[in-house]
Amino acid sequence: MAGPTKPFQPYVPADQSMAEFTAKAVILGVLFGLLFGASTVYLGLRAGLTVSASIPIAVLAISVLKRLGGSTILENNIVQTIGSAGEAIAGGVVFTIPALIFLVPEGPKYFNYTQITMLAFAGGILGVLMMVPLRRALIVKEHGVLPYPEGTACAEVLVAGERGGKLAALVFSGLGIGALFKSFTNIFNLFLAEVGYSAPPTSQFPNATVNVDLSPEYMGVGYVIGPRIAGTMVAGGVLSWLVLLPLLSLLGAAILNAFPPIHPGMVNNPATGQPFLISEMSPGQIWSAYIRYIGAGAVLAAGLITLGRTLPTIIASARDGFKGFGSGAGGGTIRTERDLSMKIVLGGSLALAVFLAVMPGLPTQGNVLAAVLIVVFGFFFATVSSRITGLIGSSSNPISGMTIATLIITCVIFVALGWTGDVYAPVAISVGALVCICAANAGNTSQDLKTGYLVGATPIYQQMGLAIGAVASAFVIGLTVLYMHQVFGIGSAEVAAPQATLMATLIKGLLSQDLPWGLVLVGVFIAVTLELCGVHSLSFAVGAYLPIATTAPIFLGGLVRWFVERKTGESSDSDLSSGTLFSSGLIAGGSLAGILFAVLVGLEQRGYTVLSTLQGVGGAMPLLRDGDFGQWAGAGMFFVLAAILVRFAQRKV
Repeated sequence: MAGPTKPFQPYVPADQSMAEFTAKAVILGVLFGLLFGASTVYLGLRAGLTVSASIPIAVLAISVLKRLGGSTILENNIVQTIGSAGEAIAGGVVFTIPALIFLVPEGPKYFNYTQITMLAFAGGILGVLMMVPLRRALIVKEHGVLPYPEGTACAEVLVAGERGGKLAALVFSGLGIGALFKSFTNIFNLFLAEVGYSAPPTSQFPNATVNVDLSPEYMGVGYVIGPRIAGTMVAGGVLSWLVLLPLLSLLGAAILNAFPPIHPGMVNNPATGQPFLISEMSPGQIWSAYIRYIGAGAVLAAGLITLGRTLPTIIASARDGFKGFGSGAGGGTIRTERDLSMKIVLGGSLALAVFLAVMPGLPTQGNVLAAVLIVVFGFFFATVSSRITGLIGSSSNPISGMTIATLIITCVIFVALGWTGDVYAPVAISVGALVCICAANAGNTSQDLKTGYLVGATPIYQQMGLAIGAVASAFVIGLTVLYMHQVFGIGSAEVAAPQATLMATLIKGLLSQDLPWGLVLVGVFIAVTLELCGVHSLSFAVGAYLPIATTAPIFLGGLVRWFVERKTGESSDSDLSSGTLFSSGLIAGGSLAGILFAVLVGLEQRGYTVLSTLQGVGGAMPLLRDGDFGQWAGAGMFFVLAAILVRFAQRKV
């Protein structure tokens, strides 16, 4: 007969006090939050994907604080807690708020620095507050049941702090190599930034397209998510670009009339003055006019199916959440049980609702119903996000599905009330944006609190740190998003903002009740078909919606991980490995170099010719960019990067 369960003992006992919430830890955490928040903005706008930054921040915290005179494990934990908030909030922002640009003619009026920052701030703080009463239910009582993979891996990194120098070297190496490679393609113009091939429209397989964006951050993402998910994503891309695109092109050759829907930006063919025929469209135009609606339907169905599959978790989470509010937070006399008080949680949530209803310039100003929906959906999906994150991790958290569900319910309520004009579209996306940011940061908060629970941190200090990280990162996130829009234009090839484009498509179609349901339903039943075949459809659907130029390099990163695990004989889903740490550096380095490229483009637009001078390096060697040799040279350099990743991934940590 089994004996009583031994009480859990954290690494730092509850009765032991040491330096934790110090000035240097807070300042360094804020700096890391700004850094990774900005890089996540770039990655999210380009690829529509984000990955957790908690582990690389934990590694860097140990290394940097050692050089600043040393630190305690609890100070290191505060750094990663504050820093990780920037990444989570940035993901929620770029998935939703840029949709304002596409929704209504006056959308850009709402898309300004003040609004982006205020929405990021409000959603981030709401996510922290909503998680406070859930900590004991999900982190303490469910210890041993909910693994919280990234939170547990962060705790392993912090406990193994004496190895921080070696682990940090992997992250820094990836960051430097990623930034250098990105500079070769974008800043110095030495190699092509994208290689690929499209079959001629008159061929037997017309317009079939395979492109690869030669971005180190995409390869890093593929390695982190692994071959299974990366393979499923590129399978969706294969369907869109190598099945549906040629099929529509073959059928379009026999269609002599314009076939709706036509993308608003391509109503008439400038050569004929008449609406485009399919046979007159480029591969990109066919994808934009038709296939993206099929992809949107697949993402819509897959997101809702994913939520439906977790319905028992959702019900249990909601029940635990209300119990958490009933039992309250804070008040613990033991150091490791002290939370923010329920007065702050309830008062802060109410204050944020009032703020959203009265803040001038926000689409939600004067709309009490919108403020209520934000708080209700925010708490519900913060609870769901925190529990799902405990099972599968932050990087796999289906935030998009939760946001889509929020938008559908919100738009249905608006239509029922007769709120169908363009004026209500910004209100709907603001509700979705705040819920998305709240859910993303709640999931991130739960991972951080799990790390703190394992190492013996003081919860109230972590919660205060997360609030600081949310406020600080909101300022740089808004600045980065707006700057990327001013330089490239969100929706362009450089920053396509695929998730935000999807949200705008759904809202416009639902409120105007003219969504091309035929194409959307094709996508819906593609997702259903996959589910009936036993394949989880969300990754496939996202791949079907994204350009294949994005999913192909992600797949290559997944193949690198498969090769490394096959060669070493180690197959582990652990987030703490040489390859994962180096890939995290690739993601950050490539993204930061992309932001530097945007800065140089902005300077060029203002008459400063720094970029032109730097790109003259590539201009002096046109052979590396022109013709077939340029294609092979770019592909060769990408395989060199893959070989470097293989080498670093085989190092022992």
